[in-house]
Amino acid sequence: MTTPIRAPAAGAEGAEPAVTPAAPRRSADQVQDILIVDDHPLMCDALALTLKISFGRKTVRTARSLAAAIEQIRTHGAPDAVILDLNLPDARGAEGIVTLRRQLPGVPITMISADLENAMISAAMAAGAQGYIAKSLGREALVDSLRRMWEGERVTPEGYEPEAAGSEEDARAELARRFATLTPQQMKILRLICQGKANKEISYELSIAEATVKTHITAIMSKINARRRTQAVLLANSARLFEPG
Repeated sequence: MTTPIRAPAAGAEGAEPAVTPAAPRRSADQVQDILIVDDHPLMCDALALTLKISFGRKTVRTARSLAAAIEQIRTHGAPDAVILDLNLPDARGAEGIVTLRRQLPGVPITMISADLENAMISAAMAAGAQGYIAKSLGREALVDSLRRMWEGERVTPEGYEPEAAGSEEDARAELARRFATLTPQQMKILRLICQGKANKEISYELSIAEATVKTHITAIMSKINARRRTQAVLLANSARLFEPG
């Protein structure tokens, strides 16, 4: 059961996605540099080949983890578009979108996954995904979906029904923006808090002083507007920030 979002103070697998107009239109031809973030080499290779054949001779780079993707961006600059796997070795759930959205404001990020649960799609879209597509999507539908996203439309699987509407949807998006203000170290600490780790355990795992952990936790609580650890965990769970492994 999904915890209701409070403002801080699945369609059939492989079905062709439904499309809802959103951002101002741009040309898909402007997307020349694409970053694929997926830890499965065959999936990366297949996607890269499909993109090169379907869209022409574009630059397609790959990363096997969220950390590797951030290093790619730091070293080679921002791509024109990102295709991001939902579950990575170092990020599961909406965390990848939240982190990359902070790094790449304005760059269309497509979440790709076999998980077509409504709650997960809603969380990814609220976190800033331009679209969410199934890994089982056929080549033509995949290419069409990416083209539409790169032209500014929000794409979701056919049959998807947003869990939130109106003020609740706005609150979910605002919560994602708050999580996006966390530093990488603070995100790690929040993940460990959600795993039930005590400050001493977090200190040992991250090789930092317990006093430093407490300082980070104070900053986390302030940024996401939570008063207690349990509230922080509930907010992270509501945003589907960290999915179980």
